[in-house]
Amino acid sequence: MAGSEGGRTFVLPRVGDERQDRGPTLSKFAWLSIAAALATIALKTAAYVVTGSVGLLSDAAESVVNLVAAIIALVALSVAAKPADESHHYGHGKAEYFSAGAEGMMIFISAAVILVSAVQRFLHPVALESVGLGLAISLVASVVNGVVAVVLLRAGRIHRSVTLTADGRHLLTDVWTSAGVLIGVLLVALTGWERLDPLVATAVGINILVTGGRLVSQSVVSLLDASLPREDQARIAAALATVQDRDVRVIDVRTRASGRYRFVSLVLQVPGGWTVRRADEVSVAIARAVHEELPDIEIQVSLRPV
Repeated sequence: MAGSEGGRTFVLPRVGDERQDRGPTLSKFAWLSIAAALATIALKTAAYVVTGSVGLLSDAAESVVNLVAAIIALVALSVAAKPADESHHYGHGKAEYFSAGAEGMMIFISAAVILVSAVQRFLHPVALESVGLGLAISLVASVVNGVVAVVLLRAGRIHRSVTLTADGRHLLTDVWTSAGVLIGVLLVALTGWERLDPLVATAVGINILVTGGRLVSQSVVSLLDASLPREDQARIAAALATVQDRDVRVIDVRTRASGRYRFVSLVLQVPGGWTVRRADEVSVAIARAVHEELPDIEIQVSLRPV
């Protein structure tokens, strides 16, 4: 715990120590996403070359976006892991929001390419070839994406990383997209209706646009210093309620998130005749109570006389 001059403000714990410990741990997930993107690009491109399906081409294009997004995520996680310094007193956690926003914009570009290709193929349909082999290759790529998506979403939930969560959701969307493409290509092979392939690709493009819109929207809201989720606020309120002292009032409780890091500040009103030591003891008790609910949150307690 660190105390400021006069014992009026207390901060627990220090931000820098925690972030240095967590940075390398999260970066390995970004490298996993990069490896998965490279593997799926190769597999889906091979599936397109074999079949000539514009639906499979759109699927491969989205994997290219996955690669770019994973690289951006790696950079963002590295920046976010930097400790607080003289220019950034609250650290660099918000770098993760830029990653999620950039990924959303990349999704828009991917959707545009897919939709243009789908329109061209609808106007000029082409017969598909070697459908069985192409579908098998694409299925392997989908399994790779599905496994990595589950890993990223779990890591994002545990570490509250918006970057890993966005990347995981994107990959999971890619899995459902691939499933739609596979069904479309299979139906083309069964029915012989060649225009069904670009129609499926169009549906894929629209679905990707929706995903990109959600990511950008979430990033913008988070950059505006939104408060912590209601469940976190309820846990903080419950912790504060455990501190029993009729002479003390807790007011002006404020929360916010910066990437995967959480902050809460509050004002503690105490009798003006209290000693600094007694006020400090109550502040420490409040900080410990909150930490029992949310162990990794940074707490700032400001003292004011009643």
